[in-house]
Amino acid sequence: MRYFFHIAYQGTHYHGWQKHPGMRSVQEVLETAISRLLKKQVAIVGCGRTDASVHAGQFFFHADIEDEWDFDLLFRLNKILPDDIAIFDIIPMQGLPHARFDAIQRSYDYYIHNYKDPFLSQFSALYPDSLPRLEQMKAAVALLPLYTDYRAFCKCPDKVDHTLCYVSSAGLFINTEGTRLRFHISANRFLSKMIRIIMGRLLDIGAGKMSVDEFEHYLANGETPKIIIPAHPQGLYLSKVTYPYLDIPAITSYSAGFQHVISADWQAV
Repeated sequence: MRYFFHIAYQGTHYHGWQKHPGMRSVQEVLETAISRLLKKQVAIVGCGRTDASVHAGQFFFHADIEDEWDFDLLFRLNKILPDDIAIFDIIPMQGLPHARFDAIQRSYDYYIHNYKDPFLSQFSALYPDSLPRLEQMKAAVALLPLYTDYRAFCKCPDKVDHTLCYVSSAGLFINTEGTRLRFHISANRFLSKMIRIIMGRLLDIGAGKMSVDEFEHYLANGETPKIIIPAHPQGLYLSKVTYPYLDIPAITSYSAGFQHVISADWQAV
């Protein structure tokens, strides 16, 4: 039987979702916990990959488990998992749906604050004086759904089959005090470090280091910049994953730390 697991995690103490030899990953911690409780080795497949220190407000993985269990697996898993990983649902699925390949939309949010705050340091990216040219940043964000080839915003474009991504929406939001910024983007897929690279370019526009025309030039021509500097990882959240057969609202009150970031009164720029 195939099961979908609906989870969330803080990525601060992990080297991303995917297993890496000698490095702590979310996938490895979950596989170890599930295998321990079921007393057999269980492999899991995630809906995507997140970089080191990147968070997920909503994430799905699937696992094939032949024998039914006679205890509360959800409760037991949450009891033995570390506090920075939570499991919300274990959903039995018909057939062999795929957590990664079947997802039709993924949404991400990137959070920025422009003042030093010890309670935000692991959950939002600090960029002092980063919000002076919001209208120009907004104009650049508005261009994103108009293009489909994101080669210029991929860390390793030659290592993938193609660099086409269909962005369905993108927006920029600011809190009422004007001290925090949120960038939201939804698409069918994302490339390696794509969102952090886009965010880095938006910050360049905000700082007057890049024009909106230059930003569009990269989009239109697929020209890979000589120097690519992605924005800090801790500001990035995978916030929503949607399937044709599964559309569960994201749970935003899963952590005091996350709530401190997310609960601001956001207004569109």
